[in-house]
Amino acid sequence: MANYKVDSNHSSIEFSIKHMMVSKVKGTFDTYDATVSAEDLADLTTANIAFTIEVASINTRNSDRDNHLRSADFFNAEAHPTITFTSTNIVRDGDDYQVTGDMTIKGVTKPVTFEVEYNGKGKTPDGTEVYGFEAETKINREDFDLTWNAALETGGVLVGKDVKIHVALELNPAA
Repeated sequence: MANYKVDSNHSSIEFSIKHMMVSKVKGTFDTYDATVSAEDLADLTTANIAFTIEVASINTRNSDRDNHLRSADFFNAEAHPTITFTSTNIVRDGDDYQVTGDMTIKGVTKPVTFEVEYNGKGKTPDGTEVYGFEAETKINREDFDLTWNAALETGGVLVGKDVKIHVALELNPAA
């Protein structure tokens, strides 16, 4: 098995969630790491994947909102500083994959399946092999004890339940 590292300059972890029932708030986690090992990354079914995301790195481009998200009302970053994902099953579907694993947020672990697209393999100008993947899933935040909300005067709630997660990865062989 070969080991691969995330090229964080060419990767991202993004999310979006409904706000006030009419718009979406988008954000990123800016600090994360992954351990990926595989016989051949062109066939992801041979891979073991583990992610660790630093909760404090949440970035919605609004410092008041980010601080609220870090607080005990939401992620409680002081008590639960990381979000983790560890793959448990990978199934090929044509050129795409379904990667199922255990996601832990705020101390709650649930199975989550990502729809993963293999974007291909290339070489950098210095000859380093790179592999590209994009992955998406949707989770119910309340399943992970992220339940804070506020009722709106006009009906509905301030924060939606469904969180869409999009991961774009460029992986390089680990040195």
